Amino acid sequence: MNWSRKSLDDLESFYWDTIAPAMDRDGMNPTRDVPTYEWLTDHGWSGIAYALREKHDLTPRQFFVDVVGLGDDETDDGYEWHIEDDATIEAFESYLDMLESRRGLAESTLPTRRTHLARFARVYRDLHGSADLLAELDDRDTEPDEIARCLDVLDEFDADLSTDGTKLKYLQTVRAFYEYLVDFRRARYNPVENAAKQFRWEQGQPDNRTMTATQVRAVYAAATDLEDRLLVLGLAGWGLRPNELASLDASQLSLTGDDPHITFEARKNGPGTVALLYGVDAVADRIDALSDDDWNGFLFPSSRSETGHIARETVNRRFKRLADDANVTVDGETPTAKLCRRFWYTAYQEAVDDMLSQLEGVAADQGSKSTEVVMSNYLSEERRRSFRRQAMREKLAAVFESDTDDAAEQAMIN
Repeated sequence: MNWSRKSLDDLESFYWDTIAPAMDRDGMNPTRDVPTYEWLTDHGWSGIAYALREKHDLTPRQFFVDVVGLGDDETDDGYEWHIEDDATIEAFESYLDMLESRRGLAESTLPTRRTHLARFARVYRDLHGSADLLAELDDRDTEPDEIARCLDVLDEFDADLSTDGTKLKYLQTVRAFYEYLVDFRRARYNPVENAAKQFRWEQGQPDNRTMTATQVRAVYAAATDLEDRLLVLGLAGWGLRPNELASLDASQLSLTGDDPHITFEARKNGPGTVALLYGVDAVADRIDALSDDDWNGFLFPSSRSETGHIARETVNRRFKRLADDANVTVDGETPTAKLCRRFWYTAYQEAVDDMLSQLEGVAADQGSKSTEVVMSNYLSEERRRSFRRQAMREKLAAVFESDTDDAAEQAMIN
């Protein structure tokens, strides 16, 4: 299987044609359950993880959730849209029914379309207070404002989704939905008809740019105060999204014990925690510096913002300023904050690869065909997690504890 030559469309087709039937045979729900790496490896498909990471800048979970459309929203009673607007839900379901019954769209492709539409409606609601996508579509006078509201949603997609190809897939689904409304006289205009012109998204040209350890080190060295250092740590050392870092509250932090972590009640892929593998002392110092009777609990507070904390755009702007100060560029451009998250994933995978290489001797002594067999069959999940975290902790320490004189040198990729 030459995974590296497969486009996202090829990989999605491979999922439905080959992986999904195997999941069904193993008692899994291929329209809902996200296959684990161990399960993929057992069936000979571990190469998909490498192709997604190296060629499309996606983790397997990002691919299965964002591209294929799997997740926890399919229930025995139907799809759970997680929005509170019945008219929008009815329009979505009517559109999907039409695709299946009249256009002969394969049933296996419907979860992807549902995921795209649901995410668009949820982000629209979060930004504008309502998931009603239909109310303004009959009034031409409100068209400019509605176009702006939809572009706000696509700005969020631009920040959160990993590749241009994925962003275009979401836009194509949403644009086709609005075209359906226009065709059936349920709308007078399509608010995203020309949205693609506003973004530099190129199909088939995945943006795999990331930052190197040297570049992250240089940006960190350019931070002259604790707040800016924590900003770089949060982005590159913890892998947080800019909006997650901007709104980080002290109540989310657990800094004591053997497992310091951040707890998220609501996150892109649901509730969860992020391990603080490096930088706990910096967080504690930041809390000490902020602690007084007037502090609202946010690690990046703002007295001028209604939310009480800085905005995602502020995180991006501050990071770009630090990158400029450090004279760091990626492909001739000042890097954005989202490249830090890509750096984190790349560093984590490198740390795991380093860890696996250390187990090669054990695998040979046991007659195992690969180190992955040793990991999955002979080490407990707790032990595997401990190995992975220690490897990543050492990787991060090498970045953030190196000499600042070396880090201050220009770090450019041309």
